[in-house]
Amino acid sequence: MKKPSFWSWLWIAIAAAYFLLPLIATGEFSLRAQKDTYSLLAYQRVIADPKFVASFLFSFEIALITIVVGLLLVTPTAFWVRLRLPHLRRLIEFISLLPLVIPAVVLVFGLIRIYGKPPIQLVSSPILLVIGNIVFALPYLYRSVDVGLRAIDVNTLTEAAQSLGARLPTILFKVILPNLRVALLSGAFLTFAIVMGEFTMASLLVWPAFGPYMQLLSSSKVYEPSAVAILSFLLTWMCTGVIQLIGRRAPEQTQIAGAR
Repeated sequence: MKKPSFWSWLWIAIAAAYFLLPLIATGEFSLRAQKDTYSLLAYQRVIADPKFVASFLFSFEIALITIVVGLLLVTPTAFWVRLRLPHLRRLIEFISLLPLVIPAVVLVFGLIRIYGKPPIQLVSSPILLVIGNIVFALPYLYRSVDVGLRAIDVNTLTEAAQSLGARLPTILFKVILPNLRVALLSGAFLTFAIVMGEFTMASLLVWPAFGPYMQLLSSSKVYEPSAVAILSFLLTWMCTGVIQLIGRRAPEQTQIAGAR
């Protein structure tokens, strides 16, 4: 193998500094809550605040529901488009990218207007928050699944499974999904990070999510917001690490014979 050049290591070092230096500075500032010395006073105050744990757990639950429901919606759609409707792929990709160009406030008020009156009234339910988060995560979910489908031969796997008597639901869940493990985990990581830091939807719907809690804390405290940022970073990476460990238990490849 060709050894990395000096310029490769240089760009890696620049990228690492770009991401790590702000994090280090934030951590250093969070330790200055006690005058003339470094201490964990800011962290103790944050952890002692019951709203911190409640808001994080609430966003964590919403994130898990969003990941499961979003993948259940996006994966069959991307699979069917790839298998039977390839001429609609560009249209579906365009639709999936719309949340990136439409302001979040517009999307939120659109959902409130549609689901804020009978016959479907969901404003007072966390279901609307999940729906909004799925919309926000749609570009990342769809692109992750679509890239994973491009990496495998969907047509050959489907035809082989059908030759063994498997139906489309069986093919999707026992043949296609196990081969998309890496793509599904990538989409889950991105969705989890988006939901944990989401502010607009949760604040306008008045839900005690983690994003509004961080904004409220930053408007009234000095050192505690930095401590919350570090804690949220660590907790988020711990949760994504757990998701990755769970995903590693899945088999690397799926035998077509299992689709019978």
